[in-house]
Amino acid sequence: MLARLRALDPGRPIHQILFYRVCRLIVLAIFKVFYRVRFHSRENVPRTGGLLVIANHQSHLDPPLVGLALNNRNMAAIARAGLFRVPVLGLLLRLWGCIAIKEEEGDAGAMRKAIEQLKAGRVVVIFPEGTRSPDGALQAFKRGVWVLMMRSGVPVIPAAVEGCFDAWPRDRKYPRVFGQRIAFAFGRAIPFADLKAMGSEAGLDRLATEVETLRMDLRRRMREATKGRLPRPGAGDARWVPKASHAAQAPG
Repeated sequence: MLARLRALDPGRPIHQILFYRVCRLIVLAIFKVFYRVRFHSRENVPRTGGLLVIANHQSHLDPPLVGLALNNRNMAAIARAGLFRVPVLGLLLRLWGCIAIKEEEGDAGAMRKAIEQLKAGRVVVIFPEGTRSPDGALQAFKRGVWVLMMRSGVPVIPAAVEGCFDAWPRDRKYPRVFGQRIAFAFGRAIPFADLKAMGSEAGLDRLATEVETLRMDLRRRMREATKGRLPRPGAGDARWVPKASHAAQAPG
């Protein structure tokens, strides 16, 4: 029993692992009641070893959604150091095993701490767009994520969220909690060696393409389930295309 618990989050104390699981159950109940959340292809997640999850970023709902989708593993989330100084919240972040990143360190600080956790066998999630989407569509990936992948040497699993933009867009202070649906899907884990052989440009294009394929499939599933009501029509209906494809399609 203890061995199974430790496997959920290597290197973490048992009481913190248990606390994370209890909180996860509470949040899962909330997401099921208010958002009728659905998860797809969870079997693609390796049960052991360092793993980097990359996903599109639509709203503040995305990080907890990833944690819920990882039903057989705990997640090492990255949070601004300032949040750790907030009463109660700071304590919760520590108990959940979050990684504190000093604001002035930027990406470099986040990278060092994330690599440490990945090499310790934990799951780390990162949103390569760098910020929440302004319209629900996929944005270009930042190149810093490639450095993280190359230095950590762990498999990368593409994933996608959909519906979170409708539920909590950037221009709303609080989320919508009624009449919404959200969904999450995992792709297949990509070995480190495969990505390294591609090089940064082709590798990032492949990851973004896989994330976008997953997102569009979720969008289709949700439209079928809601008879076209959700997700709402908008910029998210446009499929992201790599720059190389744009260049190839441009008239000569």
